Amino acid sequence: MDKKTQTRLNARARIIKAMGHPSRLFMIDRLSEKERTVGELTGMIGADMSTVSKHLSVLRNIGIVEDEKRGAQVYYRLTCPCVMKFFSCAEAVIKSSPRAGI
Repeated sequence: MDKKTQTRLNARARIIKAMGHPSRLFMIDRLSEKERTVGELTGMIGADMSTVSKHLSVLRNIGIVEDEKRGAQVYYRLTCPCVMKFFSCAEAVIKSSPRAGI
């Protein structure tokens, strides 16, 4: 494998790893609907605010979400809605393979 291919695959792996937690997947799903605050996401997930903030930080650092401060609130939004295509693909794998299923 050449260096360019290795670099591209490493970047893909970092993105997949960043999404690799159920709470982060949930946040991505909810942010695909509309932008939300940490408080809103905290209420939906049922985790404490610091945990939700850490998850959002992971997603922000990889470039999946971005934030915007408005007054005292920080709003998060999905930067790449195409990530939802990945979710659709994952659902197709779940449906087609008993080993991947629920």
